[in-house]
Amino acid sequence: MTAILRLESGKRVRGSVILAVVFAVLSVLYFSMFPGIQEEMVVFEEAFPEFMFDLFSIEQLYTIEGFIAAEIYSFFWVLLVAIYFAYVAAGLIAADVSDRRMDLLLSTPVSRESVLVQKVAALWVPLVVLNVAVPVIVYLGALAIGESFDPVALAMTHLLSIPYLLVCAGIGLVASVLVDRVRTARGTALTLVFVLWLVEGISSVDPDYEWIGAATPSRYYDQTAILVHEEYALFDAGVLTVAFAVLVGIAVLVFTRRDI
Repeated sequence: MTAILRLESGKRVRGSVILAVVFAVLSVLYFSMFPGIQEEMVVFEEAFPEFMFDLFSIEQLYTIEGFIAAEIYSFFWVLLVAIYFAYVAAGLIAADVSDRRMDLLLSTPVSRESVLVQKVAALWVPLVVLNVAVPVIVYLGALAIGESFDPVALAMTHLLSIPYLLVCAGIGLVASVLVDRVRTARGTALTLVFVLWLVEGISSVDPDYEWIGAATPSRYYDQTAILVHEEYALFDAGVLTVAFAVLVGIAVLVFTRRDI
């Protein structure tokens, strides 16, 4: 039975397209800025304290790879898109429970496990839309200003981000099955993702507290290392994939045992 998957997938199209359009507008702004300020980037790097660059994983701002990694990916992708996935996932179950639609859905011959899995699977829509549209926009934007990206590095930046985004969605999913009120579930999920991102950034500044960041998903996805240094942390992607599976398992366990 895939009716839930089809229905939920249809709901995700509009938001995914809007997010891709927002990214396109932002990319036009940043790409138009780069040629004019490229020569001043060295002075900019010397003027700001080093911890700011560690916090946001900023390197080589004078290159198009370093500039886009810092200005777009380190904030828009790693934080805002992650929050979007957590926000959407937090409403997958809680919204139906809050509106009493879940009672009607579970009165049909479908298991709770199937309901949850199909709803999560519908996240393929934003994953595909964003991870296809965004690299195309970035690549063409660079060409438009006389720059270029290594297409393999750019593709790997998005491919390796999928497990990271799924973990953020998993955080939202667990919140969705634990909390009945959809606003509370969404608020909890996006707050957790933001706090985890902030903790990882702060812990990376001080070596004495770097171990704390090991429990944060953003520790295992470094867009700057991929774009600037072409380092592909496949093991880290595997860790995130396992973490996502664990979060889904927890969500299934809680959802199948709770009263609605």
